[in-house]
Amino acid sequence: MTGSPLRGNGRFRRFWAGQAVSQFGDRISELALPLIAVGTLEASTAQVAGLTAALWAPNLLAVLLGAWVDGRTDQRRLLVLADLVRAAALATLPAAALFDALTLGQLYAVAVVTGTAGVLFGNAYAPFFAHLVPRSAYLAANSRLSSTRSASQLAGPALGGALVQVLTAPVAVLADALSFLASALLVGGVRTDPPTRPAGPPDGAVRARARQGLAFVLRHPYLRASLGCCTTVNFFTFVGYSLTVLFAGRELGLSAGRIGLAFAVGATGSLLGAVGAPALSRRIGIGRTVVLGAVLFPAPLALLVLADGPPWARTGVLAGAEFLSGLGVMLFDVPLNALQAAVVPDHLRSRVFGAFATVNYGVRPLGALLGALLGTTLGLRPALLTAAVGGTLAVLWLLPSPVPRVRTLDALTPVDVPVPAPRTEIDSRPSATAP
Repeated sequence: MTGSPLRGNGRFRRFWAGQAVSQFGDRISELALPLIAVGTLEASTAQVAGLTAALWAPNLLAVLLGAWVDGRTDQRRLLVLADLVRAAALATLPAAALFDALTLGQLYAVAVVTGTAGVLFGNAYAPFFAHLVPRSAYLAANSRLSSTRSASQLAGPALGGALVQVLTAPVAVLADALSFLASALLVGGVRTDPPTRPAGPPDGAVRARARQGLAFVLRHPYLRASLGCCTTVNFFTFVGYSLTVLFAGRELGLSAGRIGLAFAVGATGSLLGAVGAPALSRRIGIGRTVVLGAVLFPAPLALLVLADGPPWARTGVLAGAEFLSGLGVMLFDVPLNALQAAVVPDHLRSRVFGAFATVNYGVRPLGALLGALLGTTLGLRPALLTAAVGGTLAVLWLLPSPVPRVRTLDALTPVDVPVPAPRTEIDSRPSATAP
């Protein structure tokens, strides 16, 4: 190789910088928002769980937002808009706290607004990314973006904790608002070619385009297998993640400091996976790397069931499980994101992303609810083992598909598959994609 395929790509560096700032800001809010609910507003356990649901619920609209975004021609403006909306919503929290007017209802509203803007950003990002870097750089670009996310997960909580300690949780959220402003400024200066669209009649109403996006995913051999695997693994890993902290504290008897240390070690696994995924993909093939990650991501949950011995040993098992799982999720995500970018046509990118996200992310709260049920009825160890086994079986979606045989992106082309023609009239019936 003669060098990085991203060398000299100033547009990507600018976008990458914006995302890096935003990712570190997100880690602050992830810590500060629950602390506002618990510490400032004295929310109950159910109310805190409701805050988590409010953050995830907008993903159920991803299929409709994706269809709407595909009717727009300038995704860059939508990215900037999403950043500005999140900045404005978060800024209302320290403003309300200043006048002692902060309420739980406002916190829920901010969660819904920022979650919806995040879904809009994700839908607009799909076509934007495909024209931000050449196909040869998809793997490298995804690796760098994922590395930044992993680095923020490693250092961000400590930064967020320090800011909350010094400034209080409502004021610390202002740092995340400012990070979105910085992201909007940086992304706003990135110019890309507009996505190509086929000649012919308009794509029809939003709901019709949404159904077309879902139909494309279900009929495309790569995407259908990917969606089945992602949805299954996310469902079961959220069964486990909803119980991990509780298990570490109650069953393993670990202090908050030891749990935090174990999670920090786990974040290094994510960072290593994000950096190493392109090299491993070149060595064993993109498809085999995805398969390996699909197994390594959920399987380490089973290690927690075996944890025993002195505190340092129990802490080590938790850290090792988090490390391997973090490594696996990046070996899964980085090449799979590149593969999906390579096979989806320009005019369908946002609606395909929306359909994928609605199903894939929509099951996460359901997995958390099942985790609570299994943990209560069966106990924490059997529930974690169920999560590990169920998540590992998700690889069965990939094995009979063409995904494991993909070695490079060179042979992949964005080919349309037959989907129902979208209707041009407004359809008043409930969307067929609604969960």
